[in-house]
Amino acid sequence: MSLKNCHNFEDFRKLAKKKLPSPIFHYIDGGSDDESTLKRNTESFNDCDLVPNILASVGKPDLSTTLFGKKIDMPVFLSPAAMQRLYHPDGDSASARAAEKFNTFYSMSSMGNNTIEEVSNISSGPKLFQLYVHKDRSISDDLIDRSRRSGFDAMCLTVDTLVAGNREKDHRTGFTTPPKLTLQSLVSFAMRPRWVFNYLTGKRFELSNVKKKTDKGTNIAKSVIEYINEQYDPAMGWKDAEYCAKKWNGPFALKGVMSVDDAKRAIDIGCTAIMISNHGGRQLDGSRSPFDQVKAISDAVGDKLEIILDGGVRRGTHVLKAIAAGAKACSFGKMFLFSLAAGGQQGVEHLLQNMHDEINRNMVLMGCKNLKELNNSKLIYRKQKG
Repeated sequence: MSLKNCHNFEDFRKLAKKKLPSPIFHYIDGGSDDESTLKRNTESFNDCDLVPNILASVGKPDLSTTLFGKKIDMPVFLSPAAMQRLYHPDGDSASARAAEKFNTFYSMSSMGNNTIEEVSNISSGPKLFQLYVHKDRSISDDLIDRSRRSGFDAMCLTVDTLVAGNREKDHRTGFTTPPKLTLQSLVSFAMRPRWVFNYLTGKRFELSNVKKKTDKGTNIAKSVIEYINEQYDPAMGWKDAEYCAKKWNGPFALKGVMSVDDAKRAIDIGCTAIMISNHGGRQLDGSRSPFDQVKAISDAVGDKLEIILDGGVRRGTHVLKAIAAGAKACSFGKMFLFSLAAGGQQGVEHLLQNMHDEINRNMVLMGCKNLKELNNSKLIYRKQKG
């Protein structure tokens, strides 16, 4: 299989699986516990149907929207994702350049392999920085200050990862950051010689934005579960989130909001947006999917907050359903990481082009000239069993 034959999520996933050692592939692919929420994130889109209008003289639909004060050319963007150099030698650089080419947001993780300053120099496109509240508050303060100085357009605070979810695939494969060979993983790494060559001959693996504050995850190999549990503050509360929003003093989102009550409280602390997310089904298994919650949250606060649906998106029709239910835009992580592993910057561009084409085609089929014409009248929810 080649990149040109990647037409959908499963195609990118299959090609990534051929290129990545097993521990790294399964770190992207897996969820927590029984992975019921991971599956539900995508399955939930099937609980409703789109209702098109015919003979609408659509022509070329306008896919643009405004998010975090920036106009973007389509209502999708790349979710923040850690350690991208594990998936391709160019890592964050490739993803940021691809996003810029399509004039949409690149989201940088606190656990990136490039520095904030490097990404700022690489891309002049819209940029979002993802923050975690560390036990050592000076780390979080430093990340906020550097993001501001580097011209990032917005910030999101991830609030659903106070402790790590039970990601059993990581336990089984022995995944760590930086990667290390174990008896479990030796064969898998040996069968991916190109990956091993690129890793050993490329830029040294490090968590570039926090390495001056902690050597864990850079010089000391840690499982991601250990890193999260050691570094992030499980006692973080609303006052901490409000402090971050005020210190940033710009477009600010909470990532991980899943309830109406929390969405309302996000307004009170100064958020301009929320990302409805369960961390890709990697944290609390058995929780609702983002699409399950988007309509109720939009009905309650959609006129006061920008709502982003993060998780489970695989198709352009999923984006249309999310927007019709009340989202302003969608973001995705697994899908773009598989495309990054499959082909670097070219792979991410190929994915974004696929998504653009799907959204554009389906807008015409829906009879919608612009995203504002996608509303609740375009959806019919199927009756729930029982």
